Amino acid sequence: MPIIVNLDVMMAKRKISLNELSERVDLTLSNLSILKTGKAKAIRFSTLEAICKALDCQPGDILEFMDDGEEKNIS
Repeated sequence: MPIIVNLDVMMAKRKISLNELSERVDLTLSNLSILKTGKAKAIRFSTLEAICKALDCQPGDILEFMDDGEEKNIS
């Protein structure tokens, strides 16, 4: 998948648990977990904004685009 979700990396850098982030952004644990594992098909801008505020980061710190050609070179 060309969009890589680095939410777990940002959470580790900020030393915040999934439970704490869930409470801060008012998102269920299951929905946050789906996003964290990269299984989400979409994300609302309001959710992305809340996550960025909670983690004091930019959207680019959480989401990354990787061209399919680049992904194949890594494997």
